Amino acid sequence: MRLSGSITALATPFTVAGELDLDAWQRLLQQQLDAGTQAVVVAGSTGEAASLYGGEFDALLRTAVEFVAGRVPVLAGTGQANTAKTIEQTRRAAALGADAALVVAPAYVRPTQDGLLQHYGAIADDDALPVVMYNVPARTACDLLPATVAKLVAHPRVVGIKEASDEPGRIGEWLSLRRDGFAVLAGDDAGAARAMLDGADGAVSVVSNVAPRAFRRLCDLALSGREAETRAWDAKLHALYDFAGVEPNPIPVKALLERLGIGHGLRLPLTSLSAAHQATAARIADEIVGLEDSIPESIAA
Repeated sequence: MRLSGSITALATPFTVAGELDLDAWQRLLQQQLDAGTQAVVVAGSTGEAASLYGGEFDALLRTAVEFVAGRVPVLAGTGQANTAKTIEQTRRAAALGADAALVVAPAYVRPTQDGLLQHYGAIADDDALPVVMYNVPARTACDLLPATVAKLVAHPRVVGIKEASDEPGRIGEWLSLRRDGFAVLAGDDAGAARAMLDGADGAVSVVSNVAPRAFRRLCDLALSGREAETRAWDAKLHALYDFAGVEPNPIPVKALLERLGIGHGLRLPLTSLSAAHQATAARIADEIVGLEDSIPESIAA
């Protein structure tokens, strides 16, 4: 397994009644495959993992694994605030057929760097799945520092890091530590093009839920080192990046998905997109359809 290019952190579609919408889920998966998405994440933060029950996690992941059928890697979000629970969830994901675990740093508990080292080391040592670390201090209140990651990179079952901090130069730190078989992935849509031009292997994207063909095109350009074309294409996506941040993720992207016919609403304490942003959502949804339709299949994939 090699993780690179356009990776979508999938949103979880619900019905009007608030139940899992597995029909919409399969349509979302099909759209991703048709657009050339190169891996998917199930039950990450964009997928409202914290609101999913155990049986729902199983249903989403089992359906994704069966539907994708080995065409692209399926990563499962298994990170918990407790190491033993993370290991248990990672084993569960392995039994359901996931290819790797995306393990966010433990939220709220604010472990020390030694605690993070032991946490990821224990998960990797358990050997249920290859581990991709996920650093997002704005959500977790802890930061995976370079000295800690430098030790974890040496573990053969730690196969990558998704970086979503706003720390200047952090992607460069990971690139300096990279070894064969270890992927450096951008975790922020707005900075993804720059990260890939600088040497990152790909990006885990939120906006690719709704613009998978356009985001695949961006990744292809950036990973080919075509800087001017990358910047020009990235500019076409700036309005979408901005909209995705007007309220907490995944509120904006789920509003767009609903307009595009995929799922309904969120689970409390997340609420639907505010009325003040609905007109923008309508405009952005129309722009997305036009942009996606403008990309020939041969170019997108």
